[in-house]
Amino acid sequence: MIETPPDTTKQSFDFTAFMREELADKVLIKLPTVFGIDFSITKDVLMMLIAAVIIIVFCHLAMRRPKLIPLPTSLQNILETMAEFLENDVAKPFLGEQTHRFMPFLLTAFLFILVNNLMGVIPGATKATANISVTAGLAGITFVVVQISGIRQHGLVGYLRHIVPPGVPMLLLPIMIPVELLGMLTKPFALAIRLFANMTAGHIVIAAFIGLIFLLQSWAVAPFAILGAVGVNLLEILIAFIQAYIFTLLSAVFIGLAIQENH
Repeated sequence: MIETPPDTTKQSFDFTAFMREELADKVLIKLPTVFGIDFSITKDVLMMLIAAVIIIVFCHLAMRRPKLIPLPTSLQNILETMAEFLENDVAKPFLGEQTHRFMPFLLTAFLFILVNNLMGVIPGATKATANISVTAGLAGITFVVVQISGIRQHGLVGYLRHIVPPGVPMLLLPIMIPVELLGMLTKPFALAIRLFANMTAGHIVIAAFIGLIFLLQSWAVAPFAILGAVGVNLLEILIAFIQAYIFTLLSAVFIGLAIQENH
C-alpha cells in the first residue's frame, strides 16, 4: 500500500506566536545601555514622543491667539471645553479650593493618555498605553504627586501620622499600619493595571479577528473577520476617551484623599 505524502501546501498557523508578535514592543533604534537603563527607541517610545509633539503643537496653536469668546469650531474652544470639563466634573469635587493647583497635571495626564489611546486606532500604529511599563510609569508619576501633595499639605510627620485613621486602638496598630501602607501601594497598581488591561484587550480582540483568517486558512471568513475588527476598532475610540477620563478621575480622587484635612 502506497502512503499518501502529507499535504505541505498549508502551513500550520501558530496563533500564540502571532499574538506575541502583535503585542511585542519592537526596537527601532538600538542605543547603548547606561547604568542598566536601555535608552533604545522602541515603537512605543516613538508613539509617546509623537503624542507629546502632537499635544505641544495642539496647545500652542489653540492658545497662540486666545480670544475672549472663541469660535465653536476653533482649537481654543476644544481645549477650553476639555479643561473646563476636567475642572468642574473631575477635579473640583475632590480637590475643592486647590483645584487650580493640580489642573496642569490632570490636564496633561488626560491629554497624554487620550492621544496615545487614539493613536492605537490608526492602522500600523500601536498604543503605548497597552504596554505595562508605560502605564506603570504613568501610575508612578501619580503616586509621587499624591505623596508630595500630602506631605506639603500636612508636613512629613503629620502625613505619616495620619496614614492610620484616627481613633484606632494601639493594639491594632501593628496590623493597621501594614494594611494602610499596602493600600497606599495598591492605588497606583490599580491605575496601571486598569489602563493596561483595557487598552490591551481591544488590541487582542482585533488581532484575534484578523488571526482567524490565517488560523482557519480560508478567505471565506475574511469579510466577517474584517467587519468584526473594524467594529472593535470603532469601539476603541470610545474606550480611549473613557480610560483617559477614568485615569484622571482616580488621580484626582487619590490626590484629594492625601490633602484633605481629616486624612
